[in-house]
Amino acid sequence: MNQQYMPEGMLLKQRENEEYTASPQGLEKAMLQGRILEGIALSCNGNLDLTVKLGQGMTGIIPRTQATLPLPDRKEKDIAIISRVGKPVCFKILSITRGENGLPLPILSRKDAQEECRKNFLSRLTPGDILPARVTHTEPFGAFVDIGCGIVSLLSIDCISVSRISHPKDRFSSGDYIKVAVKSKDPRTGRIYVTHKELLGSWQQNANRFETGQTVTGIVRSIEDYGIFIELTPNLAGLAEYKEGAAVGKRAAVFIKSIIPERMKVKLVLIDCYSDPIKPDPPLYILPENRLHLDRWIYSPSCCDKRVETVFSALPSPLCTT
Repeated sequence: MNQQYMPEGMLLKQRENEEYTASPQGLEKAMLQGRILEGIALSCNGNLDLTVKLGQGMTGIIPRTQATLPLPDRKEKDIAIISRVGKPVCFKILSITRGENGLPLPILSRKDAQEECRKNFLSRLTPGDILPARVTHTEPFGAFVDIGCGIVSLLSIDCISVSRISHPKDRFSSGDYIKVAVKSKDPRTGRIYVTHKELLGSWQQNANRFETGQTVTGIVRSIEDYGIFIELTPNLAGLAEYKEGAAVGKRAAVFIKSIIPERMKVKLVLIDCYSDPIKPDPPLYILPENRLHLDRWIYSPSCCDKRVETVFSALPSPLCTT
């Protein structure tokens, strides 16, 4: 992956970015080279122009018309610009003028950086490609993630993990850096949809972290007529009989009664439930360190009659029907 096309915030502290933004000479060089850089958006005026902090007391301006890449299927709202204040923004340098203080005043374009990212990186992605992402915000139906230069993709709630959650905030907080895999692309709009659960390991890989007879902690995820589902890892849950005091979202101490790969079952005994603030743990990715693509992901054990898998090349686009 080209290091220029990262989620916003990932270039900010890199040595090259700091060197380019530290002096007028560096900014001039970056403009001539067409580099994508990052700075912090300090403020937004009444015209929706963003002021961006650079090095050595310098600032740059992103005019309102250069703040976001227009999408084919909807008009960008003003909040998309205002909400950048206080956060990293990527940009290319259009020109360098002089401000009222006599210092160089770069005129910047976030839109041009996003257009280059879309053309040179995002348009070439295929289902199964793995890439870094940054959580921008969550909604009940999913998390929105920056997959490059502030361009946002939807990670639907059912694609976050195998263990079901009530809300994406049960897994992520805004600003989290995560990994995702491309799920599908909309051929009409170019929108990219991503998935996450395939990077968290199979049933067996998660079950191997536990053994019968252990007492461990989990999280109550749902309460049904036939029992309580308790999450051991984001991709592994077990079933326990109902016990008074259990409630969705509570931590639980559970005894592992049995692990049955043939049925993809973990039987638990609920010992106790207790309430304390639950901060989501960082995702544990179970895949080779430098893996950049998945053709297929098989969740179910080989000894199980039921087969649960994702075949990325077979996934339909959002406009297709099956």
